[in-house]
Amino acid sequence: MTDRLDPRLGNGRLARILYSAEAVRQRVEELAEAIHQDLGADEDLLVLGLLKGSFVFMADLVRAIPRPLEVDFIRVASYGQETVSTGDVELLYDPETSLKGRSVVIVEDIIDSGTTLQWLLPRLEERGPRRLEVCALLHKRTVSLDPHPRWVGFDAPREFLVGYGLDCAEQFRNLPYIGALETGDRSSRDG
Repeated sequence: MTDRLDPRLGNGRLARILYSAEAVRQRVEELAEAIHQDLGADEDLLVLGLLKGSFVFMADLVRAIPRPLEVDFIRVASYGQETVSTGDVELLYDPETSLKGRSVVIVEDIIDSGTTLQWLLPRLEERGPRRLEVCALLHKRTVSLDPHPRWVGFDAPREFLVGYGLDCAEQFRNLPYIGALETGDRSSRDG
């Protein structure tokens, strides 16, 4: 069976597969090791996932980090049902866990316009973390963020990507690989 005929695609079609399941698995393990090495062993680590897109990536990432850590989530929206960011960010779910004095790693599925992180990072910084870092699976390099993501899995093309947690209208998150969807002009989403 070719991936273009993958039953998980429903009526959707992939233009191409960018990162196979094996390539993603290997890169996630490398990111986990980098996080482990870069953060001091005595640091109180909180991994904070940006929902919904990061949940698959984050689950694999935290299982591969060989140290104690805590997990929580935050959910913001800048899309609604659109495929291009509206530019307006809304907090939908705020983590209950305290960030004060902790090393916090924000896990993001994809950085595109940067709208979400530019809105979110200053608000989280106000909560007094010891350090606040970003780990992104994909980065389209269309915007310069300050601070820059500390860890990036893959530089991504300016195509609409799906799979491994990334969606199009809530579909395709369950694909074990990352592919470019055949869709017309759906080149931008935020993270």
